[in-house]
Amino acid sequence: MRIGNLIVKRRVWVAAGSFLVVTVAWWAWTRVTPPVPVTAQRPSAPFVRLASVGSGRTDEILREQAELFDPTPLFFPTEWNYGQRALPVSIGREPEQVFPNFEAKLVFTEPNMKPYGVGPSTAPATLPDVLVQGNEAPLAGFGQIDTPREPLSERSAFLEVRSVGSAKIVIGQAFKGLTVPRPDFAPLEFLVVVSSAGVVGEPLLTSGSGWDEVDAFFRSYLVKTYRLGERLIPGNYRVIVGP
Repeated sequence: MRIGNLIVKRRVWVAAGSFLVVTVAWWAWTRVTPPVPVTAQRPSAPFVRLASVGSGRTDEILREQAELFDPTPLFFPTEWNYGQRALPVSIGREPEQVFPNFEAKLVFTEPNMKPYGVGPSTAPATLPDVLVQGNEAPLAGFGQIDTPREPLSERSAFLEVRSVGSAKIVIGQAFKGLTVPRPDFAPLEFLVVVSSAGVVGEPLLTSGSGWDEVDAFFRSYLVKTYRLGERLIPGNYRVIVGP
């Protein structure tokens, strides 16, 4: 019994001594090593880096970083979501190559439709004959109206004068009884410059009629006979003469 008490007392003293040693060691360490103050981390200041237009590795990295951290919203036009680059050659098609894989579906197999009403015709005797004759020309009569038509007024040519840069017609007049060297001519166009004194120089032909004599006739007629310069205010005009 006495031996057991001695063991218990020894353990108590050992524990007390260990606690005392740990306490003294901690006190000595705190006195020798001062506490490290905790400082708030400052935000990094903005910086500016310049990248040249060269192809160096450093410049390429800087350009990629600038593109990566670019705050521009992606719904704005950028090189990543917008562009007008030309299509590759494998995708582009010429007008006659747009529908090469689709065969034509012809409604009428014959190259020309049969003439209607040219040859003599007989009145059908039976109802089947009426149906047969009606199927010979299914589109007969399209675009025709059984109403009297007024004949077009006879004219030698028609004149239209428009101001350059405007679609408004300044003069629109038909020439009657005018003797043109050739009646079958294509519409011709002149560019006329008018000042306060009249037409400056001769009308400049921009689109011919296909006949030199017709072009020369109207170039002289508009200035000398029709006196176009006296009918217009100063400016630039497009003069079109058609049959």
